[in-house]
Amino acid sequence: MFEQNKIRLEFPILGSSVNGNQLVYLDNAATTQKPLQVIHKISEYYENNNANVHRGVHFLSTKATNLYEDARRKLQQYINAKSSDEIVFCRGTTEAINLVANSFLRTRLNSGDEIIISAMEHHSNIVPWQIVANSVGATIKVIPINKQGELVIEDLPKLLCKKTKLVAVSHISNALGTINPIKKIIDICHAKNVPVLVDGAQATPHQLVNVTDLDCDFYAFSGHKMYGPTGIGVLFAKKEHLESMPPYQGGGEMIKMVSFTETEYNDIPYKFEAGTPNIAGAIGLGTAVEFLDDLGLEQIELYEKQLLEYLTAKISMLAGINIIGTAKQKTGILSFTLDNIHAHDVATILDDDGIAIRAGHHCAMPIMSYFNVAATSRISLSFYNTEEDVDKCISALQKVRKIFA
Repeated sequence: MFEQNKIRLEFPILGSSVNGNQLVYLDNAATTQKPLQVIHKISEYYENNNANVHRGVHFLSTKATNLYEDARRKLQQYINAKSSDEIVFCRGTTEAINLVANSFLRTRLNSGDEIIISAMEHHSNIVPWQIVANSVGATIKVIPINKQGELVIEDLPKLLCKKTKLVAVSHISNALGTINPIKKIIDICHAKNVPVLVDGAQATPHQLVNVTDLDCDFYAFSGHKMYGPTGIGVLFAKKEHLESMPPYQGGGEMIKMVSFTETEYNDIPYKFEAGTPNIAGAIGLGTAVEFLDDLGLEQIELYEKQLLEYLTAKISMLAGINIIGTAKQKTGILSFTLDNIHAHDVATILDDDGIAIRAGHHCAMPIMSYFNVAATSRISLSFYNTEEDVDKCISALQKVRKIFA
């Protein structure tokens, strides 16, 4: 197992104080903290290598281009895509899903057609499909969940039909921590020739992802949730899809030739990267995946599973706790309610002790409706969290109960 104390030193923010207490950061599903090598890599780019990519022949432009494309190759290797041409840089998971909705699906969707999503999706994997469906008169169907927060997979074949144009489902639920059987879902859909988009925002920081083995058509994820910068993310798409899709946005970089009568578009993936990209962000994300590879995704997954088990055992001993989402397969996310205390009050009191958790609907309002709660408190773990962090959080939750007693 990796050395915990040594790892924590890589994250300078973890040594900071909040309200006179050392920060305990337990909001990793929202965004993760950044290691020094990512911070330094971004700084180094702006200090020594800053130039626009692909458009210049001078030294700095060539250097920046090489760094940017090297980052693309690192992302290709990280998720085991067949080609770097299948890696499209975008602002994050949300933009990646919107790209597929507007460039892939809109051109194939007609009135009466159907899109299937699941009952545990983040708003980013609901709203884009609603927009495109409403524009043509298509319908959205939903894979249900059970009281444990698991998808009722046996209902999926009954939902699929000739009118189904796409299935979009999260790899891991951001609100429940449920790990969905993505490979099984993809196999069921492909048996009916239905393409699948996977929202992988919560998966790529915590476990090995192999898009070639999964055989998914699209896989979207964000840099900031995997120890990289904000404002950068990736859409993986099979090459044949990207080649058949029209551009999502127009402008510089996505063109080969422009006249006042016609435009010839660039090759993939550049056809989908209009304008000056987030060069520093891409380079920083490339460094982040190197950092994760060096730690080892299998070790990260094992450690976080053990820490989740420790947290679950500890929090279950508290009176008034109701854990929302008890799937057999979970990652390090635990959502709960405490007595009749509002989640925002819980989070505010914990913040007084320097403990950062998330409170609210977690951009997953349909899940809140299903479990008949207005909001939950959510603890989300990282490999840099410790049992001591958990113990401090449990003590603070005991304090909450005393205050409201």
